[in-house]
Amino acid sequence: MTNRIAIPMGLVIVGAIMVDLVLYDAQNLIFLGKKLFDLMEWIAFWR
Repeated sequence: MTNRIAIPMGLVIVGAIMVDLVLYDAQNLIFLGKKLFDLMEWIAFWR
């Protein structure tokens, strides 16, 4: 991945996080964090 692609992609991700924090009080981030934790446990089980 080049810097030309990585910088706009990073800005989009940071922008989405900021929108979630401002409009939804980070509810989506908390949900995604919990699902990521469940995924890590599931992957560790199959490892």
